[in-house]
Order: sequence, then structure tokens, then C-alpha cells
Amino acid sequence: MRLRLRESLLYLLLRLLKRFDRRDTSLAAFDPAAVRRILLVSTTALGDTVMSTAAICAVRRRYPDARLVGHFLAAYLPLFSRMPQLDAAIPYHGGYRHFFAAIAGLRRERCDLALILHGNEPQATPMAYLAGIPFIFKLPNTSRFRFLLANPAPVLTWADLGHGYTQRLRVAELAGADPRGARMELPVTDDDRRRVAALLAAQGIADETLLIGLQTGASSRGRMWPAPRFAELARTLAQRHPGCRIVLTGAAGEAAYCRAIAESIGEAAIVLAGEVPLPRLPALVQRLSVLVTGDTGTLHVAVAVGTPIVGLFAISDPRISGPAYDLERHVTIHRPCDQGVRSKSDDQSCIARIGVDEVLEGVERILTKEAVPL
Repeated sequence: MRLRLRESLLYLLLRLLKRFDRRDTSLAAFDPAAVRRILLVSTTALGDTVMSTAAICAVRRRYPDARLVGHFLAAYLPLFSRMPQLDAAIPYHGGYRHFFAAIAGLRRERCDLALILHGNEPQATPMAYLAGIPFIFKLPNTSRFRFLLANPAPVLTWADLGHGYTQRLRVAELAGADPRGARMELPVTDDDRRRVAALLAAQGIADETLLIGLQTGASSRGRMWPAPRFAELARTLAQRHPGCRIVLTGAAGEAAYCRAIAESIGEAAIVLAGEVPLPRLPALVQRLSVLVTGDTGTLHVAVAVGTPIVGLFAISDPRISGPAYDLERHVTIHRPCDQGVRSKSDDQSCIARIGVDEVLEGVERILTKEAVPL
């Protein structure tokens, strides 16, 4: 109730401010030649922001001399603020936390243009407007705050935009960027690789060791393949590939869950959940020969750094949130849920329909360079 009241008050305030705003902020008035400073907003989950990097790269190519400012969830700032395409980055703390402090930071940047690649509403569009930015582009443009956008019409929904990667590029295209050939990019430095190699060496893992990654956690249990299936898969792979190591990735909060799975796997398993700082996660994932994962941020990290994945999907659709390109390098297995199962459901019955044998086949096809989507 309190949040709805806050949103309603914000809506009324912005309606009033917009009524007295004499600037022409329409798409017809937008002049790319006048753009000097651009705000790029991607304030949701890790995978969402990884997908946004393709659009950020496309915008940098279109505006090589502009100042590009990223606006990212504070937890992910250590990774995305390292992007060489960006000149600065401002944290978003979620919801209305530090709302006015963030707006003050955005106002100091004096941006001419805001591209909301993927942002939470009702905060994203109002924050960009209150930061004084005249031209704001966003897709989908179905929010009640679309009257603040330079592109309030035609109204496009998520269903109209396809893959999340494509949706972000459509936003960049509104500002004149060329989306052709755009790829996701994450910074991986030589120092990152050396530090990851040192971490692995401390576990007795040599540079030539075959590493197979398992991302066992996800944002909801409905996106998580059951733990016993991961353990059975890993034991079989360890038998087939003597000397390989099974690396369990994840956040610090998933470490105990990963350790329980590792105990069922045996000595081939190594738990690195919570052991690798976020800025070095791309280097670790790049070191893997293949990653088995549900619909998670780590999946998109893998695609961005060129690591093949076996993606396991049920309550989400790989055509929207699976690998964005290079599909011949990846394997996706999709067991759609019955209608009515929500995307954040904790019901594992759908993803449990994926059998160990078919995931094993997918891993082997990648290891033998024969991967094609299933």
C-alpha cells in the first residue's frame, strides 16, 4: 500500500512538472549531432545487465566522442564500471533507496540523452526525467510513465521485442546506433586471468586441466535443475574424463548448497561459489570448457566471454533469455511448463523433466565440437 501511494504521488508530481515543461522532447526534435552526454540505464539483474553491454558497445560506436555514463545496480558496479566504453558509472540501490541521492548524481552529469536499456519501474523513467535529461528512450514503453519518453508511441510490449538482447539493441537504435553485429562484451584482463589461474593452482588444478562448470543456483527454484541430477551428471563426467575437475560456480549465498552437491560428486568437485570476486567471474567462466546452467546471469556471462553452455530451461523461454547468438556453439534444452506456472515459480516439476542423459549428451557434443541446439 505504501509503495503504491508513493508511486501515485510520484506520478501526479511528474504529470504536473511535464505540463509546465516547455522543452520539445519528442522523437522528431531529437538531434544526434547535439548529443554530448548519454546515460545508459541497466539496473536489474546480472544477466539483464550483461545483455545490455551489446547496446552499450553499439552506442559507443555511434557516439565515439560522447561521455557515456552507466547506471547499474550497486552490487554489479564493480564489474560493469570497468567497461572501457564507459566514462563513469552511478550506482542504483534498488527501489526508492537513495532515490534522491542517485538523482542528484545523475543531474551532475548533465546528460542530453537517456537510454533505459532495462530498468525497474516506477523508478527508472522518473529518475531520468528528474535528472533533467530531455530525451529519454525506452522499450517496452508500456509503463504509465511513458508520457515522459521521447518514444511514447507506438506502444510496444515485451512480446513485440523478442530476445532481451534484441530489445536492448532496439532502444539503442532509437538513438541512431547501428545494431548490426553488436555483441555482449565484458572486461577480462590479463591480471584477471592470472588471479584465476592462481586460485585454481591453489586447488591443485593445472592450466591444461579440463574444467566443466556447473551453475546450480538461480533466481528461483523453478529455474534450478534438481541437485541430485547435477551430482549424477558430474559423477558420470568425472568417470568419462579422468582428471577433469567439476567447478561449481555461484554467489556466496549459494556456497552451502554447492558444497552439499560437491559432497555427492566426490573429489573431482571444487566449489568456487563465493570465492571469486564479481570482476573476475568472466575470467573464471572463460577458463571453463563448458558450463551447465539454468536461466541465470552466469549463462549470459558465458556467452559474452565465448564459453559454450548447456542451458536448461522450463519456466522461462530460451528464445527470450537463452544464448543471444552463436547458437551453433551452445546447447539449449527446453521443457516448457504448463500454462499458469509463473516465471519466478519455485516449482521444480517442469525443469525436473530434463533427464541426466540428455544433458550429458549436450556436454559431450560441446566437448567434441559437435554442439547444435536440441
